[in-house]
Amino acid sequence: MKFYYYWLAVFVLVVDYASKKWVEHSLAMYETKHVLGDFFIITSIRNKGAAFSILQEKRTLFLIITLIVVAGIVWYLMKNRKSGKVLLLSGLGLVLGGAVGNFIDRLLYGEVVDFLQFTFGSYVFPIFNLADSGICIGVGMILLDALLTSKNENGDSNSNGQERNESEGHQFIQ
Repeated sequence: MKFYYYWLAVFVLVVDYASKKWVEHSLAMYETKHVLGDFFIITSIRNKGAAFSILQEKRTLFLIITLIVVAGIVWYLMKNRKSGKVLLLSGLGLVLGGAVGNFIDRLLYGEVVDFLQFTFGSYVFPIFNLADSGICIGVGMILLDALLTSKNENGDSNSNGQERNESEGHQFIQ
């Protein structure tokens, strides 16, 4: 499918927007709904900072940074659109959708709706949203692509699983 990475970004954006609107209309601020016992809880909060509520009240900074990041992603997508790197392009699409989703919230409301809460024993993971999930999964895919590309470019695989370093006379087995 042509430009699938943009469709992926639109999908993340739409699902993120719909989920935030559902939370805003279904739950009062700080209200919780237990989904899977104490492990997964939907908690309605607002975040005026970045991921995990760092740098509170820096709206203008986030808006500028997001515009730069979005422009960079779109440029990089256009540059690499014919590369055939599905993992890279899909990861960029997910990051793009998540970044635009949180950008719209910050631009219109000055804050982001967060609601996904996970608890592991006594540890409560910081509350986040689906745009954040898209960004994190996308970054993971980009890093995985970089790792796999680096491995292939360095010639780390050959037919018998061995490489010879001629300059030192050592044989490396992988």
